[in-house]
Amino acid sequence: MLKLKDSVVLFAGLIALVTASTVRAEVGDLKVAEQYGISYLPIMVMEEQKLVEKQAKALGLPDLKVSYVKLAAGNVMNDALLSGTLHFASGGVAPLITLWSRTQGNLDVKAVAALNSMPLMLNTRNPAVKTIKDFTDKDKIALPAVKVSIQAVTLQMAAEKVFGPGNQYKLDTLTVSMSHPDGQAALLSGQSEVDAQFSSPPFQYQQLAKPGIHTVLNSYDVLGGPATFNLVWATGKFRNENPKAYEAFVRALDEAIALINHDHKAAAELYLRVSKDKDSLQDILAMLDNPQIEFTTTPKNVMKYVDFMAKNGSIKVRPASWKDLFFPNALNLPGS
Repeated sequence: MLKLKDSVVLFAGLIALVTASTVRAEVGDLKVAEQYGISYLPIMVMEEQKLVEKQAKALGLPDLKVSYVKLAAGNVMNDALLSGTLHFASGGVAPLITLWSRTQGNLDVKAVAALNSMPLMLNTRNPAVKTIKDFTDKDKIALPAVKVSIQAVTLQMAAEKVFGPGNQYKLDTLTVSMSHPDGQAALLSGQSEVDAQFSSPPFQYQQLAKPGIHTVLNSYDVLGGPATFNLVWATGKFRNENPKAYEAFVRALDEAIALINHDHKAAAELYLRVSKDKDSLQDILAMLDNPQIEFTTTPKNVMKYVDFMAKNGSIKVRPASWKDLFFPNALNLPGS
């Protein structure tokens, strides 16, 4: 029979074991992915300023290492997230909605926060194309991922409005998957069959600065106003097993966005420094000062993508509200 003293020692040992297990449960090397363009500026700020590491230390994770990787499209990120080789993915609204629907009841992927609201522009060098009605089989439209990227889904939404119900995929045969830098190079070369690109800032504005390039479609016109372009998402499994690392990321993201909004010039300089973009400081600053471009964690017009994708069978499970798509840290925001 155990004596009181022995019981106390045994109990203390069990507490220590549980505590140690809890500490070991937190990831040691956090992996974060971003894509191309100024829309990922908050993640660039987090990386250069080591904001996640700073917040992790304040939360009791002094040795957390954070690795950043650049991928070309949201569908690639989703594959990495599901395989466990990535902890935080970032990309357009459509890939997030797709993965949320596929993982309910298992990995439970949800959005951590929005990154921004930005217009996406479909530009072309073909002078005969004034609206999307004018595209023919001779045209090719570059976008990050055919059928599933936010640009592809936005184009489908526009096609349905212009050509009528049942014609949402009418232009899909003209689209090709290309990273923003490769698509832009093809568009501007004048030699490629790719004569249009549906991209994002800064690429769309760089294109419009070139002679002969004009805009055919603006996503804000399709959505009826400002809309979220990019978000960050993770699995519920990761969040449950790594509450401190998750919280460190959330705090770091809030800090990064606050820094961008406080000083556009410093943010523009950081973007040029990190991205190696050849744009001028004046050009990048003009984008950050553009009232249509906003860095914010608040989701906007997300449910319009949900409604479209659910109606057309792209997703089998439909969230009843934008709040179903997000983890609790975002639910107090005035989203839509």
